[in-house]
Amino acid sequence: MSIPPVIAALQIPAFAAGSARSMAWYEDFLLSNAKSFVENGIKAIKIQDETVESGHASERTIARMASLGQAVQREFADLCLGVIVQAHDPKAALAIADACGATFVRQKIFAAAAVNAEGVRQALGPDAIAYREAIGRPDIQIYADVQDRTSVPLENVPSQMAAHWTERLGADALVITGSNFADTKDRIAKARAYGVRAPILIGGSITKDNVQEALSVCDSVVVSSSLVRSGAARDAFDRWDPASIRQFMEEANA
Repeated sequence: MSIPPVIAALQIPAFAAGSARSMAWYEDFLLSNAKSFVENGIKAIKIQDETVESGHASERTIARMASLGQAVQREFADLCLGVIVQAHDPKAALAIADACGATFVRQKIFAAAAVNAEGVRQALGPDAIAYREAIGRPDIQIYADVQDRTSVPLENVPSQMAAHWTERLGADALVITGSNFADTKDRIAKARAYGVRAPILIGGSITKDNVQEALSVCDSVVVSSSLVRSGAARDAFDRWDPASIRQFMEEANA
């Protein structure tokens, strides 16, 4: 399985009632920022829904994300596209990927149970794998977080055991992100020593200063925050800085 060594995370402002804009605005926001990534060397982008929802993703979120994904694919035909939704939902991201032609989805809390700001969350893995099979799309890869750092595990499970569970439940690749870069490397080393063989992505805390070291211990990195233009608003059409992206990719490719 081929995984792009660098994946940019492009966060889309929420679709929540009262704050959502027109679809034309979202499309312009997405394509403008995606262009900054693509023109400066990034070949894979994960479009990230930021809409907080108490249950599964709403019909509106699924429809809008699918439409936006199609817009990106039309504009950048060679781009490797991924999808993630904010809602705790085993099917939504896969349905969106199926509709827009995305290559992969990212899912958090894939194995075991955890609690976050929105409440207790049970494992998405079994339902996600069953749904992917039901829609006949085994080609859509699932990148699953291991003990997502925005939540707290309900049981004191060692990170390497959680990684093993995530692999065993059928994730195509594991996303491992510790509290800092040193902790991330330690978690990856423990997972490999435990026998985990699935590809591993680092899901955060990646900068131009550590990307070479990161890629020496994992298969891929997800980057976003370190490339944001200083002072840029979350809804800016030029939120990510072309010069920072270019410098980052020079280091990643060195």
